[in-house]
Amino acid sequence: MAKISGVTCAFNEEARITKVLDVLVEHPALDEIIVVDDGSADATAQIAAAYPKVRLISYKPNRGKSHALSVGIRNAKNEYLVFIDADLAGLTSQNVTALVEPVLTGKADVSISMRANSLSIYRFLGIDFVSGERVVPRALFTDVLTEIERLPHWGCEVFMNNLFIRKNLRVAVVRWPNVYNVRKFRKVGPFHGFLEEIAMVRDALKVVSPLKAVRQYFGLLRLMTDRPKFMLWLGRRPALITAKGR
Repeated sequence: MAKISGVTCAFNEEARITKVLDVLVEHPALDEIIVVDDGSADATAQIAAAYPKVRLISYKPNRGKSHALSVGIRNAKNEYLVFIDADLAGLTSQNVTALVEPVLTGKADVSISMRANSLSIYRFLGIDFVSGERVVPRALFTDVLTEIERLPHWGCEVFMNNLFIRKNLRVAVVRWPNVYNVRKFRKVGPFHGFLEEIAMVRDALKVVSPLKAVRQYFGLLRLMTDRPKFMLWLGRRPALITAKGR
C-alpha cells in the first residue's frame, strides 16, 4: 500500500492542535507526520515537539500558510500527502480514513473534505473549493513549489485547484458531518477575526479573479467522481465550461 505523509501547518494553535495530532499520530495510514510551525508566538511548537512521531519544522517570522505548505511538501518523503488543518474540532480516525480511501483505492486522484460548517452554498453545490483538508500525490507539486512559496498567505488552495483542473484529475469530495474548523473570530475576537477573513478572500482573489474563481468552481464540479445532479445536466453542455475558463 502507498505510504502517506501528513502535513499540518499551524500558527498560534496551542488551544487546538493537540486534538488534531492525537488523531494523526495514531492513524495507521500515515507513515510520517510533519508539523510546520509558521512563526507561532504561543506553545504550538512545544506541543507538536512532544509527539515522538511528529517531525517539527519551526521558523520565524510568520510567513503565511502558502509558504508553510511549501515547506511541508519539500520535506515530505512519501508518494501521497494528506493536508490537515490544525484548527479542526471533532476530527476522528474515521474521518482521515474516509479522506485517504478514495485516492489509495484508485477511485479518485485527489480528495477534498467537506466540513460540517463549510459555507451553505458549498454544501448545497457539493464541494468546498477552499477546504484545507486534501489528499494529493506529491508529484503534482514537483515543478511548482517555488510558485507556491511565493503565493499570498492564503492563496494555496485555489492555486492547487488550478493544478487539479489543468491535469484533469478526478476529485472525490468526502463529507465530514462531525468536523468543524474553528473560525477566526473565535480565535482572535470578532474585529480581528473579520479582518483575517477578509484577508483570506483578498489573497484568494490575487490568485484567481472573481470570474475565474466561479469558472474554477465549476471546473472542479466537473471533475468530481460523484457529481451533483445538476452537473449531469450541465455536463451535456460542455460549452458552458470552456478550456479558457480553467
